[in-house]
Amino acid sequence: MGPVSYVIAIMGCADGGASCQQVAVAPSRYESASACEAATGAVLAGSTDFDFPTIVARCRTAKSPAAVERAPVRRDQAVKEG
Repeated sequence: MGPVSYVIAIMGCADGGASCQQVAVAPSRYESASACEAATGAVLAGSTDFDFPTIVARCRTAKSPAAVERAPVRRDQAVKEG
């Protein structure tokens, strides 16, 4: 198993986070989960161009683009409500 990197998936949610779909993946990759989590606030602050009442960010392993798209959404995500 090679080195693991992380990406931040941006999710657009309706109904207060009950129904979310991935709308973007931030272009940066992070070498640790803690570095990725530390960057989620800044990524959320710059994610204002999506037409959803709630935007969330979630760090995921960057094994492959398909793995990022299929990863489940959890309720313990960083949340930005607008």
